[in-house]
Amino acid sequence: MSGDAVRSLDPRYPNLDPAVVEGYRNAPENVVAEIIAGELSLLPRPRRRHARTSSRLGARLAGFDDPREGDPGGWIILDEPELELGPRPDVLIPDLAGWRRERCPPGFFGDAEDPSLAPDWVCEVLSPSTTRTDRHRKLPIYHREGVGHAWLIDPIAHTLEVFRHAPGGWLLVATFDGAEPVQAEPFDALALDLTSLWAE
Repeated sequence: MSGDAVRSLDPRYPNLDPAVVEGYRNAPENVVAEIIAGELSLLPRPRRRHARTSSRLGARLAGFDDPREGDPGGWIILDEPELELGPRPDVLIPDLAGWRRERCPPGFFGDAEDPSLAPDWVCEVLSPSTTRTDRHRKLPIYHREGVGHAWLIDPIAHTLEVFRHAPGGWLLVATFDGAEPVQAEPFDALALDLTSLWAE
């Protein structure tokens, strides 16, 4: 490697191609920029149906993140957090992610924020432009990093797939597509009304 190439490495991402890092840092605002397996991924920002489903799910899970009397609590849930996973790293932005509070160190929201702390749960809302990336590129990374559960929600097909981490790969534990309220791990302490996620 030439001296010029060494000098051009980003100190935060020394294991990544500088051109990939530059593309990530300078991505247009109308795309979601991620770095997957050392490659720059640029996908359109979510359309309204996608964004509404994600927003509504976050609201339905509020009893875990911002509990009132009788709510289970115990979680920190964030919209579109930037995650830096693995030594290279992969830089991913799930639609939603949650951490069990007991795993979160002091300063989780402050100057000591650690984007490399893998969440305990992630949710990707599928759309025609993101399905392949979410299923085949991002899910394996979440599994590699020990994420406990992953949800894939398809607001067009009206389905929720619930995956649990297992030693050999993701275990599909449930697929919900009905109109009845469901209890989906790891948030099975409360019933979730799926119809509210894709109602017009």
